[in-house]
Amino acid sequence: MDTESTYSGYSYYSGRSRGSHRHGERSRDRHKVRSKDSRSEKSVTINTPPAEPLLGDSVVRGEQVQDDNWGETTTAITGTSEHSLSQEDIVRITKDLEDSVGLDCRRYFTLTLAVILGLLVFLTPIAFLVLPHLLWPEKLQSCGTACEGLFISVAFKLLILLLAVWALFFRPPRAGLPRVFLFRALLAVLVLLFVVSYWLFYGVRILDSQDDNYQGIVQYAVSLVDALLFIHYLAIVLLELRQLQPCFSLCVTRSTDGETKHYNLGQLSIQRAALAIIEHYYCDFPVHNPALLSASKSRAAKHLAGLKVYNVDGPGNNAAAGLAHSQSRAMIAAAARRRDSSHNELYYEEAEHERRVRKRKARLVVAVEEAFTHIKRMQEEEQKKAPSDVMDPREAAQAIFPSMARALQKYLRTTKQQHCHSMESIQQHLAFCITNNMTPKAFLESYLNPGPTLQYSRDHWLARQWTLISEAAVTSSLKDGTIFLLKCVDFSLVVTCKKIPYIQMSEEYIDPKSHKFVLRLQSETSV
Repeated sequence: MDTESTYSGYSYYSGRSRGSHRHGERSRDRHKVRSKDSRSEKSVTINTPPAEPLLGDSVVRGEQVQDDNWGETTTAITGTSEHSLSQEDIVRITKDLEDSVGLDCRRYFTLTLAVILGLLVFLTPIAFLVLPHLLWPEKLQSCGTACEGLFISVAFKLLILLLAVWALFFRPPRAGLPRVFLFRALLAVLVLLFVVSYWLFYGVRILDSQDDNYQGIVQYAVSLVDALLFIHYLAIVLLELRQLQPCFSLCVTRSTDGETKHYNLGQLSIQRAALAIIEHYYCDFPVHNPALLSASKSRAAKHLAGLKVYNVDGPGNNAAAGLAHSQSRAMIAAAARRRDSSHNELYYEEAEHERRVRKRKARLVVAVEEAFTHIKRMQEEEQKKAPSDVMDPREAAQAIFPSMARALQKYLRTTKQQHCHSMESIQQHLAFCITNNMTPKAFLESYLNPGPTLQYSRDHWLARQWTLISEAAVTSSLKDGTIFLLKCVDFSLVVTCKKIPYIQMSEEYIDPKSHKFVLRLQSETSV
């Protein structure tokens, strides 16, 4: 921004004063250099790498507002980056990386414990049956038909238990939770105590006495397998069935643009409810677009910017001070009147933006329809050619893309979506539409109506780590009035929990005969 300064009065410079003035400027320059050096020692400037551009466009980030004619009116400004990190920030980033490594180690440690416990559970019944044959085979009684039938029962029950445990517990992890899942830990402790109790009884009553009743030993192993199957049924009830009935209504609001969704959840802990909210967020919420917020912020900054008046003559000049004071009051009044009329400016700006969007949308629709018409002509011509000369969908998309590229680029810039779609992704989507014989309207749907977050590239929306902020313990169950935050890099999700009220329904019986009536017609007499 250009600044104009007005100087009044007389100034006399002698040779000595000029020399002292130059010496002062040199000293100030040296002081600036030293200050810059000192600042460079305290902070590290990191230039963010540019993302993949769309047809020569750049990504809109932060408070930057792009002109529609970006390619024609671009001015390159060099300087230090506004993204800087201090030593404390670097230490914090290092700590976050260490925490992520710790989370990975904890996940693998939990998986290792689960595998060890699973092997202990499945090998215990087999060990009960094998150890007597290894330690005192000459004392064992012969196994009859009923005993051999129990062998088949143990084998099939172990197979069913193996498949059930694999289906319920050994699934790919959806996320890393901050705390231990209480019900799963409770079940693991219960299984461990159960198996240890069976081993203690087996060691005292069978191994020490070298029991010769092998059929009783087999029945003891069968009872262990049956009990493990019942524990697995308990796990299904606690981990899967308990949360199916909706008990709470959760209101999720995105902090930046106020986008709000409502979800019904069952009896869950706060951390598991947060995981369900994040999964729904990626499927239901539109992609977060910070470029749409920059226009409103720049407009607010423009209206709130006041006019500054400087008194260059100093406080000694009373006439100049009075004149400046009167000018400042007049300028403040003018700024207040301009702020009072800001709603009119906002109205006309929004109307102009909507007009521009409709105009660019019409041009885009016409360009895409012409391109798809050209594709149909090409397909009709290729049917007459030899099979070796037929163009594949990728080549066809690259051939017709330049005809619609400029209209699509202008529309994406106007609607602030250019950072969500790269040229490569647009060509892939175009080739996909050509392969599946889709219409121009189907191709444009992804750009005219912003879709859910998962429909875009992972580089634009994937947050590596979410932070759960809650006053209550994250392992506690949801309650009426519970509030927690899910925070990522650019925004946060504010979640408010309300309990679904108890509904009392009553029945009212209506007698079917009450709807019947008799229509009596009176004959009119002739006059």
